[in-house]
Amino acid sequence: MAVTNQIQITKQGFKSLQSELDELSNEKRPKLVERLAFARTQGDLAENSDYQNAKDELEFLDGRISELEEVLKQAEIVTASSKSGQVSFGTKVTVKTNGKKLLFEIVGEWEADPANSRISHTSPLGQALVGKKVGDKVQVDAPAGKLTYEILKIS
Repeated sequence: MAVTNQIQITKQGFKSLQSELDELSNEKRPKLVERLAFARTQGDLAENSDYQNAKDELEFLDGRISELEEVLKQAEIVTASSKSGQVSFGTKVTVKTNGKKLLFEIVGEWEADPANSRISHTSPLGQALVGKKVGDKVQVDAPAGKLTYEILKIS
C-alpha cells in the first residue's frame, strides 16, 4: 500500500495552482506545440535553434504540468481557524520585531511567498509561530542573528 504525502494548502492556494495548470495546459502548451510543428518544417533540425528552443520549452512546460497535477492530486485543503486563539495554518498573524509591526499569513509550502508576507508553516518562522497565542514571544535564528517576534494579533 503506497503512502501518499498530503500537501497542505489553503483554498486560495489550491485555486491558484488549478488556474496555473489550466493556463499551461489549455493556452500555453497548444501554442508551443504549434510553434514546434512550424519549426520542424523549417529545414535541418540539427541547426534549427527555434526547433531546439521550442522543444526545450515544451519539455520544461510538460514537467511543470506534471508537477502541478501531482500536487493537486495530493492536496489537502485546510481552512483557517483562529477560534482557538492560536496561530495555525491559514491564519494571519501580526507580530512586532525590532520595533516594527509585520503581518504574515501562514500558508503551505506550495503557496509561500515571503516577499508578499505569505510564509510556509514549515519555515523556521512559521514553525516558531504555529501554536502560539497573542502575547507570546518566539525567537528565530536568522542570518543576522536571533530575532524575537512578539505576537500582537491573530486573525
